[in-house]
Amino acid sequence: MNEKRLISFLAALAMLSAGACSKHKDAAGETYPTLATATKGSVVQTVSATGTIEPEEIVDIGAQVSGKILHFGKGLGGEELDYCSIVTNGMLLAKIDDVTYVADLNVARAQLKRSEASVIVSQATLRDAEVRLEKAKRDWERAQRLGVGLVLSQTEYDDAKTDFDTAEVAVSMAKAQLMQAEAGVVEAQAGVEKAERNLSYCDIVSSVDGVVIDRRVNVGQTVVSSMSASSLFLVASDLKKVQIWVAVNEADIGSIKEGGGVTFTVDTFPGRTFRGVVRRIRLNATITSNVVTYTVEIDTDNSDGALLPFLTANVLFETARADDGLVIPSKALRFAPDGKSDGKSVFVMPADGRMRKVEVEVLLDNGLDASVRGAGLANGDKVVTGIVRRPSGSGKVSGGGQGGASDGESASPFMPKMPKPPKNRGGGGPPP
Repeated sequence: MNEKRLISFLAALAMLSAGACSKHKDAAGETYPTLATATKGSVVQTVSATGTIEPEEIVDIGAQVSGKILHFGKGLGGEELDYCSIVTNGMLLAKIDDVTYVADLNVARAQLKRSEASVIVSQATLRDAEVRLEKAKRDWERAQRLGVGLVLSQTEYDDAKTDFDTAEVAVSMAKAQLMQAEAGVVEAQAGVEKAERNLSYCDIVSSVDGVVIDRRVNVGQTVVSSMSASSLFLVASDLKKVQIWVAVNEADIGSIKEGGGVTFTVDTFPGRTFRGVVRRIRLNATITSNVVTYTVEIDTDNSDGALLPFLTANVLFETARADDGLVIPSKALRFAPDGKSDGKSVFVMPADGRMRKVEVEVLLDNGLDASVRGAGLANGDKVVTGIVRRPSGSGKVSGGGQGGASDGESASPFMPKMPKPPKNRGGGGPPP
C-alpha cells in the first residue's frame, strides 16, 4: 500500500513539472502551484535606519551676566513666556536683576567725568608751560645779545639759559600729561560702554523669530555666568521645516547620496508615511565599540506641524529604483520545478494550465519584489512562486514556495514524505 501511494505522488509531480495541469489530486492529497500576477510598477531598494527629528535651526539663548531672574517677558498674546510661546526677534524673554550693573554704569560714568576734567587741567598746565617757555626764550635771547659784562653778570647769564631749558622740559612734561589724560578719557569711555553693555545683558531677548521649545530657568533662580553663557531658552526658528539626524552604519553609507529620496514614519502616526531628501552626510564619524556610524541630515516639510522636535523617525533611504519593468515576487525568480533555479527565469502558468519557462532580465531585486522584463512575459501574466500540498481530509496546507512543513517537520513537494507506520492497536500484533 505504501509503495502505491509513493508511485501515485511521483506521477502527480511529473505531471505538474511538465505543465500538463495546474493541480493534481491523488491519495496523498492535492498538489498545486501558487501564482502571482506580473504588473507594471516600481521596485525600490532601501536602507533602513532610525533617527531623531530636529528643528532646522535652533538657537540656544543664554545669559552673559550673573544675577537673579526677576520676571519673564510677555508673549504675543500678553501671556508670560513659557514653553511653546511664539517669539519675535528682539522680544524680551527674561529680566535679570540689574541693580549691580546700574551701579557699575554710574561708577564708569563718574570715572569718565574725572578723566575729562583731567584733560582740561592738563591742557591748562600745558598752556602755562608754553607761556613760561616764551618768557624764558625772550630772556635767554636778551642775555645772548648783551653778553657777560657790566650790565649782565655771569650768574645772570647762566640763570637765563637754565630758565629757558627748564621751560622747554616743562612744556614736554605738560604735553605728556595731556596725552595721559586723553588716554584716560578713552579708557573711561570704554568702561562706560562695557557697563552699558553689561546692563543691556540683563534683558534676555530673542535673536530670531520662532517658538520656545525649552525654558530652563524659573523666576527667582540665580543665573551664574562664568566661562560660558548659561543656557536659558531654546528657540526653534521655524518648525515648518525640520530635519532628521540619522545614524547610518558604515556598511550602508556608500549607497546613500545627497539629494536621494527618503521615506519615514513616526510611531505617533503609524498609518502615515512622510517624505524627505538627503541634505548631506557629515564626515565626523562616531565610533562606539568598534562600530562606525555617520550622521545623515534629511530635510523634510512640516507645514502642518505634525512632526514634533525629538521624535524618533524610522527611515528608509531609497538607494535604487526601477520603474520600467514588470513587478513580480522575488520568490518567483527562485522557483523551479526541479528545485534548480538559475535566478534569470520564471515559470508562467497560462490559462490552458501548461506551465512554461520564460527567460527574463532582472532590473532590480530588493528581496521582496523584483522588477523584470522579457519578451515572453507580459502585464497580467501569472507566474509560479511555489508549490503547496494539502493532505487528504485536512483543511491545512503544508509546504510553500519550494519547501513546506507538516506535523512540525520540514517537507518539500519534490521530496515526498514516507508515510508513518500505523500505531498498534490492543496488545500488539500486526495492524488490521
